[in-house]
Amino acid sequence: MNYLVPALDILWGLFTLLQYRATSYPEMMTYRFLVGLFESAFFPAVHYVLGSWYRGDEINRRGGIFYIGLTTGTLTAGLLQSAATTHLDGILGLAGWRWMFIINAIITLPVGLVGPFIWPGTPEKAKSLFLSKEEVQLARTRLERAGHAHSSNLTWSKVRSIFLNWKFYLFTLWDIFFWNSTLHSSTGGYILWLKSLDEFSTARLNDLSTTSPAVGIFYLLFICFGADLFLGRPGAITLAHTWNLIGLIVLITWDVPRSAKWFAFNTTYSSVAMASVLYGWANDILKYDPVVRSFMLVAMNSISQSTTAWTPLLVYKTVEAPRFVKGYAFTAANSVCLIAMSWVIKYLHDRQECVATPMERPEIVADLFVLGNKSKL
Repeated sequence: MNYLVPALDILWGLFTLLQYRATSYPEMMTYRFLVGLFESAFFPAVHYVLGSWYRGDEINRRGGIFYIGLTTGTLTAGLLQSAATTHLDGILGLAGWRWMFIINAIITLPVGLVGPFIWPGTPEKAKSLFLSKEEVQLARTRLERAGHAHSSNLTWSKVRSIFLNWKFYLFTLWDIFFWNSTLHSSTGGYILWLKSLDEFSTARLNDLSTTSPAVGIFYLLFICFGADLFLGRPGAITLAHTWNLIGLIVLITWDVPRSAKWFAFNTTYSSVAMASVLYGWANDILKYDPVVRSFMLVAMNSISQSTTAWTPLLVYKTVEAPRFVKGYAFTAANSVCLIAMSWVIKYLHDRQECVATPMERPEIVADLFVLGNKSKL
């Protein structure tokens, strides 16, 4: 992990840079595919590392701080695009939008290059300028007291048990509900609505589009810190997506005052505010086997995100913009399912934690969660 995550950062930074020179649609799509390829493993890899260092009662806050990068990146991207369009268009013969890829690469590549020296990886193979051996051992000890396993081997029997495990299917379905309940935050409904008003310049549109991710920073910190401190994980997810549903109901209704639409579009990032709560919770449930944990985090993220490649084509059709009636209704339905599934997961997680003492749990849980062994409950 010390080298994998920084390497992914460097590679997607390079292919982001190459987009500035694209001269055809196929060339641009090739670069976009490669950016997506190297970016796809980053999110579950970071959450796997967070789950290797933090207990279940503290991981949500840390994941939330990491996830601020999403909302801050979206916010600053709008501001940078506005500045590039206004001040860099035509410089060195390049359009403003081409400069945006260069700026992104300038930001990304240095982070990847210093990554191997500061990114700690996991406690088993920690390499960081900021951590001593004593601190790493302390981290291992405190996690062991919480029931975390630090080492495991991948075997065919373990792979088989993963696919016979209720967690594989329910976690994947849970994550599918999550990603599809956030579609309105990435399908451009807000900026398309602003554009439809025909009142703002391109630069001003880019500026105004940053209000939603800016408010999203507050949502994210409140939900993630609340999950650890006073809301609990299912409560945090329920609160975030209840707020999300309120905005979606306004957008489904549509024939409302303009101020109501401003409000609704600025609730969209509440939908992604609990991402680190969901993945932190999955980390905690899977803490008894690092191999199973890594496999499950990647699998649930990959399968669920793959559904968002085609669901927007069905319910967020461009010809219907900015009033995506089917899209907003579909997203709202997924929010409801996500809330319900979170309470199902809580029930099953509570049963897991009641099975035995922490020292006995790893072996017993491995048996309990194989379908067909339910009688042992």
